[in-house]
Amino acid sequence: MVRKKFTFGLFFLLLTPLSLFSQYAPPVGYFGTTAIHKDSSCFKSWAASCKVQRGSVDISDNPDSLASYGNDEAACGVPDNMVVSLGDGGIATLRFNPPISNGTGFDFAIFENSFNDNFLELAFVEVSSDSINYHRFHAISLTQTSQQTGAFDTLDTRQLHNLAGKYRSGYGTPFDLEELRGACALNVKAISHMRIIDVVGSINPDYGTKDSQGNYINDPWPTPFNSCGFDLDAVGVIHNNTSNILSLTTKNILSIYPNPAQEKITISMFEKTMKSIVITNISGKEILFMQPNTDEISILTESFSKGFYFLKIKTEHEFFYEKIIVQ
Repeated sequence: MVRKKFTFGLFFLLLTPLSLFSQYAPPVGYFGTTAIHKDSSCFKSWAASCKVQRGSVDISDNPDSLASYGNDEAACGVPDNMVVSLGDGGIATLRFNPPISNGTGFDFAIFENSFNDNFLELAFVEVSSDSINYHRFHAISLTQTSQQTGAFDTLDTRQLHNLAGKYRSGYGTPFDLEELRGACALNVKAISHMRIIDVVGSINPDYGTKDSQGNYINDPWPTPFNSCGFDLDAVGVIHNNTSNILSLTTKNILSIYPNPAQEKITISMFEKTMKSIVITNISGKEILFMQPNTDEISILTESFSKGFYFLKIKTEHEFFYEKIIVQ
């Protein structure tokens, strides 16, 4: 009887699909994927600024040699494959204006530059509504930890949850702020800052990082190149808080008048030069693009249809997003 039970159990395991052991969303193109394409109309805005604290090229060999590929500004604005590499344990701190807000379903998505569905470099995600208190999404990795994933080895997307970098280039990994509702000192309706922290994918306890369940996260490591670690492309906002779109900081920097406008609108910035201006309608269609390279400019709006528009201003190191009305 014991032998029959063992045989039946083995037979059952052989017939059981692998997908039953891989419980999270699959890669791009598969039923049940949560990947969001970069051109999706769901995105309302993008990260306004980014500051990166670089991590090591190889934390186990020479921790003082830091990743160097890309620059901080590469993480601002739309995904364009211009990335900044974080290095082992590197941290990108991003600011959002207007803030991200908890809505129905996913609230934002993070873009990495993986060249296929299986070579994945991962990162933790933390959010804050005051730039002081950060709360981390509960990341889970079911990847085996008996053998180190090498620099060019692959991962199974279906074994990863709440880790940025789950999807290939051009497709964002989405997150839902509802999961953090009730966290101490966190207003999920006004997320102004985010930290994206590279996962050191080592299974060596001296260097490795653990998920929310205490498992070491095994991803390609070491990757001893200047472009090592998580490669941040962009963060797209799906739900934002536009009820108080002009924060105190922005009000002291940016002036838009009159708003609502009829014939023209004047944009003025304090001690900042506007490198580019983009105005889009509520459907996301670009209505105007210009490169004024000045701190003040007037734009004729008499030919605009009446309604709401979104203004994106790029300065030397930041992006500003505001809402304008034409009557």
